[in-house]
Amino acid sequence: MDVRIEQVVTSGTITLDETEYDVESNTYIVGDDDEVIVVDPAYDADAILKEVGEREVMAVILTDGNEHHLNVVLEVAAAGEEDEDNFAPIALHRADRLLWRDFFSRLAKEEDDEDDAKALRSLEPDIWLEDGGVFEIAGVQLEIVHTPGHSPGAVCVISEQLGVLFSGDTLHRNRPGSIGGQFEDLRKQLNSIGALLTPLPKDLRVLPGQGEETTVGEEDARWESWGELARDGEQD
Repeated sequence: MDVRIEQVVTSGTITLDETEYDVESNTYIVGDDDEVIVVDPAYDADAILKEVGEREVMAVILTDGNEHHLNVVLEVAAAGEEDEDNFAPIALHRADRLLWRDFFSRLAKEEDDEDDAKALRSLEPDIWLEDGGVFEIAGVQLEIVHTPGHSPGAVCVISEQLGVLFSGDTLHRNRPGSIGGQFEDLRKQLNSIGALLTPLPKDLRVLPGQGEETTVGEEDARWESWGELARDGEQD
């Protein structure tokens, strides 16, 4: 099997509820010598496209619609092409459409050219992700699992052939995923994590949106203890 997974780590900031957080994000490039799918580009399009090289970007999958996954998505989808017909399709879950529209509406306000501003306001993802949807790259399948909680449209991506789970910011090593320790809907997120992990092989690698990799077994063993985080949040 020629298919491989490459990782690019980038860093920047994200603003949530008027608070700015420093974030170090993992972008994953899945494919072979000819074509790839990019999962969660963030902050540094040049670094990501340098790793892609001359290979064709077949799709860009966003595991959520938060701004750090949107700030370079157009550049990565374009991959140096000038003709929009050659841009890679961008995929996002429909439940994060509001996050997408908020982000590109803010960009539109910064544009002096009204045509460019109008284009940004009308921009939509090319593919709406659905639970159970499948992408294929270099002979392997990537299955989408809707895991709401971190955001309404958060998803994870499973490839049993590669033995990996791309968990985005739904699940990080040793903890439920978060931005700056802040949770959108932790109880829903924990339910999604539990439903996700239970049927999966315990030795499946987990490649998260932030931090180091782990395994399904390691995180499944910790999952129940995270309920205390949700109870503490309800008492605050």
